[in-house]
Amino acid sequence: MLSLQPLNNIISWLKIILPLLLSACTGWLVIWVFIKCLFRPLHRVNIGGIKIQGIIPARQQMLATKIGELVSKELISFSAVQEKITDPENFNALKPEIEKHIDSFLRERLKSTFPMLGMLIGDKTINQLKSAFMLELESLFPVLMKNYITRLQNDLQIEKTVTEKIAAISMEKTEKMFYQAAKKQLIYIQLGGAAMGLLMGLLHLLLNTQLYR
Repeated sequence: MLSLQPLNNIISWLKIILPLLLSACTGWLVIWVFIKCLFRPLHRVNIGGIKIQGIIPARQQMLATKIGELVSKELISFSAVQEKITDPENFNALKPEIEKHIDSFLRERLKSTFPMLGMLIGDKTINQLKSAFMLELESLFPVLMKNYITRLQNDLQIEKTVTEKIAAISMEKTEKMFYQAAKKQLIYIQLGGAAMGLLMGLLHLLLNTQLYR
């Protein structure tokens, strides 16, 4: 008579292994579905009266607005640019080049344009005029730069431009880039889901064993 003990042993092991594998697969599947739901469905669909759309496509406009605000306030801060550009050190760095152009104007272009006036202006007068011009420019420089930055901010409309650009981005391209950039991390997350499912299955098995002992 054949012994059924080996078959019983196999069945006993299957009763342990199959639930654990099922739990691991369930954990992996849950994470996989969640990742897919980030983008899918790309366009809103109506299922039984319930409108369903991927998390990111459904929030594209809101995300575009928030990113536009972030870029305009944090990444491209016009107040910081204005503070930097109106720093007196910037004018001091430009002084040699400005003085060179003023000196060239007073000594050459002014004399060629107004010969009679050029005959009356000597080196002392040129130096005095140059010093007066430089003092005026030094006080005028911050005002001009502030006005320029303000006009530039109004013209560029960074927040509006970034918001519109992001809102118009193709979700198909965004999805493809996302999966390409985060491929390794997503695999780790899915494996983590499988490990968590396996752990929960093992815990469930241990509890059942203790309860039915």
